Amino acid sequence: MTDDEAERERLLGKLTLREKVRLLTGATTWRTRAEPALGLREMVLSDGPAGVRGQSWDERDPSLLLPSASALGALWDERFVERLGGLLAAEARRKDVDVVLAPTLNLHRTPLGGRHFECFSEDPELTGRTGAALVRGIQAHGVAATAKHYVANDSETDRLTVDVRVSERVLREVYLAPFEAAVEAGVRVVMAGYNGVNGTTMNASPLLTDPLKREWGFAGVVVSDWGALRDGDPAGRAGLDLAMPGPDSPWGAALVRAVEDGRVPVSAVDDKVRRLLTLAAACGALGEPPVRAAAGADTSVGADARVDASEEAARPEDADADADADADADALARGGPGTLGPAGAHSASGVPAGADGDVDVDVEAAGAAEGFDRDARDLLRRAVAASAVLLHNRYVLPLDPARLRTVAVIGAHAALPRTQGGGSAGVFPRHVVTPLDGIRAALGDGTRVVHVPGPSTYAPPPPLAPDLCSDPTTDTPGVRLRLLDASGNELHSEHRLSGRQLEPPELPGAHTVEITALLLPGTTGPWTIGVGGFGRMSVTVDEHVVLDGEFARETDDPAVVHVNPPVHCVRVPLTSGHPVRVTARRELAPGTGRATVVTAAPPRPDGRAALAEAAVAARRADAAIVVVGTTEHGESEGYDRTDLGLGGRQDDLVRAVTAANPHTVVVVNSGGPVELPWRAQAGAVLLTWFPGQEGGAGLADVLFGHAEPGGRLPTTWAATLADAPVTRTEPADGRLDYDEGLHIGYRAWARHHRTPAYWFGHGLGYTTWAYEALDVPDDLVAGESFTVRIGLRNTGGRPGREVVQVYLAGPPGPLERPERWLAGYTAVHAAPGERTTAMVRIPGRALRHWDEDEHAWRTRPGPYRVLAGRSAGSLPLTAVTLVRASG
Repeated sequence: MTDDEAERERLLGKLTLREKVRLLTGATTWRTRAEPALGLREMVLSDGPAGVRGQSWDERDPSLLLPSASALGALWDERFVERLGGLLAAEARRKDVDVVLAPTLNLHRTPLGGRHFECFSEDPELTGRTGAALVRGIQAHGVAATAKHYVANDSETDRLTVDVRVSERVLREVYLAPFEAAVEAGVRVVMAGYNGVNGTTMNASPLLTDPLKREWGFAGVVVSDWGALRDGDPAGRAGLDLAMPGPDSPWGAALVRAVEDGRVPVSAVDDKVRRLLTLAAACGALGEPPVRAAAGADTSVGADARVDASEEAARPEDADADADADADADALARGGPGTLGPAGAHSASGVPAGADGDVDVDVEAAGAAEGFDRDARDLLRRAVAASAVLLHNRYVLPLDPARLRTVAVIGAHAALPRTQGGGSAGVFPRHVVTPLDGIRAALGDGTRVVHVPGPSTYAPPPPLAPDLCSDPTTDTPGVRLRLLDASGNELHSEHRLSGRQLEPPELPGAHTVEITALLLPGTTGPWTIGVGGFGRMSVTVDEHVVLDGEFARETDDPAVVHVNPPVHCVRVPLTSGHPVRVTARRELAPGTGRATVVTAAPPRPDGRAALAEAAVAARRADAAIVVVGTTEHGESEGYDRTDLGLGGRQDDLVRAVTAANPHTVVVVNSGGPVELPWRAQAGAVLLTWFPGQEGGAGLADVLFGHAEPGGRLPTTWAATLADAPVTRTEPADGRLDYDEGLHIGYRAWARHHRTPAYWFGHGLGYTTWAYEALDVPDDLVAGESFTVRIGLRNTGGRPGREVVQVYLAGPPGPLERPERWLAGYTAVHAAPGERTTAMVRIPGRALRHWDEDEHAWRTRPGPYRVLAGRSAGSLPLTAVTLVRASG
């Protein structure tokens, strides 16, 4: 026993049973309980991974907003992900947060998953490596990371109650694998999901003990998802350690009685408390606070992150896919840069020419706003470019600003993009650089930039914002929030910046939440005005009641009740330039939450006229940039998608613009796959995900050639939903069977011999590559790691970065295996005409499979094919290595 362990035992011995149990439920929604007698302070937890919100939903306390997790998965670059993890740690430190609830390690099992934006990829190897990197980056700075949602919590439909049925082998090889990687990286917290697996809810699952704690040696804390603990005794006996939120849970006095009655062993409670004390010590919440690094010490993001040299030699970033992609590559090889492409040298690292390729953020200086904010914004801007995936390019990108007199920027998403997905992980960014902002800033006064919004996307109306309304009490931009008692008397009044108030103050006697604003219409016509929440709600416009009703709560999902309540709308005719007073009220009732949202949207334009206007603008421009994307209806926590369409008439918009101007770049603003039926007609298609606060700036860097698009798809994209092999998210009788087994994502496409629109790993840069040689060992012993060497050459006219991917295919025989599976990857850089060698280390575990009869890992001897290339669908090099049995 170490000295630290002995000290934990001494502290544990000072607690009574009731005091121990008291520590196992949170004190508040976001805080654990303190125990002053032990020198234990509260620990603060906060959602991630898009940012660190802190303890409250308050738009006056903004946060840095990172690109979505799906964008981080598209980086294929662990070093970069570590830096972004360090940025999350800096934000956590700034907001006094001890535990960040990230990364999300669930998989893109089907393209319909509503929370894809919060998950890295469809592949367990890529997800595991990316998640481990984020864990290292966060925890290098005294903040704990959380691997969530353990396990098989891969869709949203009935997520609170669904029972996922999945075989032991599939669990081990696919869904548990990313969590095992996080444990190996030292993650300090694991979150158990809402769902059940094979008949047992995850909060009481034996999987919390084995493999998590016993086999893998996880020494940290298992926390419930918020409100997920429902049955106290089974969870008390199982591996759950902390029930959130507090102060109430099914444990408390009931768990004390269960221990006293012998239903739950006291040793189980002791183990949970030990783990909490260990976490507290790691976060500086136990005993004396940790000493901060001395002035001048190297505390930059990534400085403390340790990556094994073998891992450093295994990171990718460029890939090819189907026949369209190969044609794109051939076109680049024949014609060099696009016909509007700029001349001049550019950084091969994908950052603006002349810029430092390594932007580090000083974590210790997070409180020094100016320098930290500048470095953080630089890092986030680089992340946008590095994660952007160029799906398709026919001579158009990069654009040369010197040749552009007029640029048409088209689409509602250009001025109001989706920067993050919907749900509990949302934050309030300090600012957002829109695509329109970024393009205008990059082009300057020498180029005329015309914006045409196009037809409506049918997005839900956004919450009232300061650019649209003012507080009638102070006449300053924003709204007036009041709490009233049952008689209508004012209990509280304050100025706020947003019509989205998820946590109005809790006051004794509060009966009604009221939000009032002076709305200044900029357009004449029928405005859509709404109120979101549950229970009795009303809206008045200039004292006229336009909506009044009782709206029952129809779900228990906390993301819907507390974060994204349904909005009920009415259309009201308004006149441009004539302000109106809008007042929304919702009565507070038990079980309905407090979230109150007031929204407003201008009249929808006539669809045909909007399409015609967009086509005219495109025809008159030297280049057109169309920004399309999903809406809050499509990608959000709490529900899955029902289709892969963009919504509204966005497909018609792209067709109209591409027909009018061949130099059209389509920018796709989504967190997960969407159908792109017009992709062959577009000059270029660029995927920017949910890019975070610096999205427009990073996009402009890519469009105008200051940065190479560095992203590679972490998920296979179908041409149509009907083509996708795995789509089911709807449980039957409470069960969701993972009948596809090992075969999700590109594995399923390969198994069914189908060709997607774009394969996993696909992505073009601004140069071309030839794969020339593959060298693998002739033979090796089962369990041994080995190195694959791939010779390739930059055949284009620009320096560039290529992601080299290595897949394996097993020996013939009765054992079911995927057609091929990702085993490793790395990134290389080369100047035009230069040859280079990619060295990819393949760990011995990449060849193993789980034997359900022996409940153990085994490696089958025999010949294994090694395939190398740019994506799961473009693997031009193949070799064979013979695996011999060990011993």
